[in-house]
Amino acid sequence: MTTSDALDHGTSPEHLERLKENMERVDQLSKKMVEIMANRKGHNPGLDGPNQELFARAATSYWAELLQNPAKLMEKQVEFWGKSVLNFAEAQKVLAAQGHDDTAPQTSQDRRFGNPMWENNPYFSFVKHQYLTNAEAIREAVAQVDDLDAIDRHRLQYFSDQIINMMAPTNFLPTNPDALEKALETEGTSLIDGLQNLVNDLESNNGELVVRLADETAFEIGGNIATSPGEVVYRNRMMEMIQYHPTTETVHETPIVLFPPWINKFYILDLKTQNSLIKWVTEQGYTLFVVSWVNPNRDYADVSMEDYIEEGFLTAFEKAKEICKVKQINAIGYCIAGTTLSLVLALMKKRGDKSVKSATLFTALTDFSDQGDFTPFLQNDFVDAIVEEIGEDGILPSYIMARTFSFLRANDLVYGPAIRSYMLGETPPAFDLLYWNGDGANLPGKMAEEYLRGLCQGNQFADGGFELFGETLHLKDVDIPLMAITCETDHIAPWRNCYKGVQQMGGRSKTFIVSQSGHIAGIVNPPSRNKYGHYTNDDLKLAPEAWMEGATFNEGSWWPRWESWLKKRSGKQVPARTPGDSNNPVLEPAPGSYVRVRAND
Repeated sequence: MTTSDALDHGTSPEHLERLKENMERVDQLSKKMVEIMANRKGHNPGLDGPNQELFARAATSYWAELLQNPAKLMEKQVEFWGKSVLNFAEAQKVLAAQGHDDTAPQTSQDRRFGNPMWENNPYFSFVKHQYLTNAEAIREAVAQVDDLDAIDRHRLQYFSDQIINMMAPTNFLPTNPDALEKALETEGTSLIDGLQNLVNDLESNNGELVVRLADETAFEIGGNIATSPGEVVYRNRMMEMIQYHPTTETVHETPIVLFPPWINKFYILDLKTQNSLIKWVTEQGYTLFVVSWVNPNRDYADVSMEDYIEEGFLTAFEKAKEICKVKQINAIGYCIAGTTLSLVLALMKKRGDKSVKSATLFTALTDFSDQGDFTPFLQNDFVDAIVEEIGEDGILPSYIMARTFSFLRANDLVYGPAIRSYMLGETPPAFDLLYWNGDGANLPGKMAEEYLRGLCQGNQFADGGFELFGETLHLKDVDIPLMAITCETDHIAPWRNCYKGVQQMGGRSKTFIVSQSGHIAGIVNPPSRNKYGHYTNDDLKLAPEAWMEGATFNEGSWWPRWESWLKKRSGKQVPARTPGDSNNPVLEPAPGSYVRVRAND
């Protein structure tokens, strides 16, 4: 059905009557939504934006510039007025021509404005072009604010961009042609479905708006995701330890213990058989243990970094050694678990513990001197608000971290999905990666504050030392053979920042790799797909830019390169091991119980 047909059909008496009936259903759902919102607990308002002092300083600086140089502001105002008048004139030309105006500015590269009506309808054409003009004016005004330090300037740019993105005409029904067309075509059913989606999301998150990114009914943990055969061989209050079944007759003597981040679930490394790192590692002839972290509730309020290390990392090392009857293991840490693994290695150096033969870090920050995209969130006002939020129940709810990550890519991870779900009434896609992304974990309050204050803000591991177990730990204490895998477009753990941390580590055997793509796709990059290549350079004394300039680009996944490095540190071949032993009997099949606990359970 064309737009014209939809409009003609939408004006028939029968259609209008059905549309009216459906709007009454919308009203009923709206009342339900209001009821849910009225009962929501809410969160600390400091988590929604910066301290107002930032905007006050920016306004003061801008006003001072105006007083010193009023002609500059007048010039910008006249320019803004001129563009606004031209936008209106273009809309008038489209109206007069009753069709597409080939002279109108084209913005097809912006996926938000893909509907032809943004160009050939005078109303939508004016709305779009005026929005883009306004956005440009705001960004220019922010760029002209001089009297701010680098951090405040970064924050001002970020939060002004958030306002610009939020005010896009696509985010509002009266100025979204896709939503209006579908409402007419479906006699308002799309709006009912969308509002029902919104109510469902609010109910699922205790009144907090967290946009559902994937169809959760399409996936079952242990059914069609996280299906690699294995057994839970140990459990304590912090973790379940899974030993995966061997797929070869013999295995390397030295086992692998893999620690995923506890902000999300481990099955990102076992989504499906085609891209499962867990499955691939067992196929290369290794005994693999994977830690599945508990999803904390308020009983874990006082759990600290030391608890994660003692009852997680160090316990897992001992259990793997005991089950495999070896003195050493190889360790892997992903993201925050890689950061913590580095702390553990420094602690073990202090204690003279040589249980770890080699370490592999996936996208792990250890030097936080450059906070990158997280700069807006790692200042005192925002961290203070997080600490206050923690104070209520003793945990940091998963949606706060999820929301923070999502707003770094707001149009792709917030507004786009919200438009499809709430305005168009679409069911979220059956996409396993997005399902995993929405299956987050809470964080114990004490641990979260230690991490934010000591590592992220204080950068104590790289500068001055981080205190744990009565020891002062430094990056230089990490001195075992190490390989760090980072990702070229990673906005969570930028490769340059990871590189700076590895440079400061004390070992003589250090390998650094930059994979193409981002925080997830660059790591979950199986050789069979032959999709993303990787960069290598043995000279780690260079500055990051020089390292990349001199790096060799290698086609294909980094997995085989890593495995070649790892097998040199994994000992002789021994008969394949079945999970567990007499002291550590099998408790239940993989993926275990902890991974099934949702953040709101």
